Amino acid sequence: MSRPVSRVLTLLELLQAGGVRTVAELADRLGVGERTVRRYVDHLVDLDVPVESVRGRYGGYRLAPGHRMPPLMLTDDEALAVLLGLVAGRRTGITAAAGTAGETAAAKVRRVLPERLRRRLDAVLDSLTFTTDPAGAAAPPAAVLLPIADAVRHHRPVSVRYTGGSGRGGERTLYPYGLVAHGGRWYVTGRDLSVAADRTFRLDRIAGARVLPGTFEPPPGPAPAERVLTALATAPYRHEVTVRVRGTAEQVRGLLPASVATVAEETGGGEAPPGSGGGAEPWCRVEIRAERLDWLPGLLASLDRPFVVERPDELRALVANLADRLRDAARPAPPPHG
Repeated sequence: MSRPVSRVLTLLELLQAGGVRTVAELADRLGVGERTVRRYVDHLVDLDVPVESVRGRYGGYRLAPGHRMPPLMLTDDEALAVLLGLVAGRRTGITAAAGTAGETAAAKVRRVLPERLRRRLDAVLDSLTFTTDPAGAAAPPAAVLLPIADAVRHHRPVSVRYTGGSGRGGERTLYPYGLVAHGGRWYVTGRDLSVAADRTFRLDRIAGARVLPGTFEPPPGPAPAERVLTALATAPYRHEVTVRVRGTAEQVRGLLPASVATVAEETGGGEAPPGSGGGAEPWCRVEIRAERLDWLPGLLASLDRPFVVERPDELRALVANLADRLRDAARPAPPPHG
């Protein structure tokens, strides 16, 4: 957008705020001379924007009362930022105190957007799932997010330029099932036709996306969010951890993030591990993949349930070390010397 056009639009925004704006005030806000302000006003009049000239000591320019403004002039990225910010505010409770204010604000923004952009933003909202607090999930560029959301909504294939974690890039063709925002990142999950398998891709590694002709039928099975969490929990990592935890699968899953652990209740209840206290309550086998082990002892201790580390030995040593430090910390302090 050229600088004169940008300044004309800025002038329109200033006049939309209401009231009479003096020529001197407008010139100062736009960083131009008063003659240039009058020329910009003429441009708006040529575009059928009813700008009125007000004479007198406090005269200047204003918009005609009751004038209905044209569609809101936001770029795709700006419109995404506004609507996703309102959605995030509702989910985190930031706008909860205002009742339905977040919903009505979103509806008003959508109503004044151009039809093309409104349809594309609706596709994003319809195809998106938040698994966690969305406050840290910065939206990807509109050039990536909008076409993928459109493909999800209309069950159409999409071609993406993707760079994997190894640094190797290339074109991929996907049947996208859904968009998921999780842990500060955005993902698309779907069928990767190049390997004929379901895959999950990070949107920040996609450089471009375009919708392709044709349609597909989404398969039955887990929802997109569940697919993403399962993919993250089963991805290859440096350490493969197996822990047995007492409790039903429902109880244990409620204590561990789904993106970190997979939980399976042992059939027949399983035998109680030696030294665990026995009892009729079932046991679950928990598998965790992690790059580091130092955070796991604290997580396991916070479960407040009997557990036994099966592997690796390094984690068993870290748990024992944490237990020693907690025991030392719980000992009575020696009396002060008089």
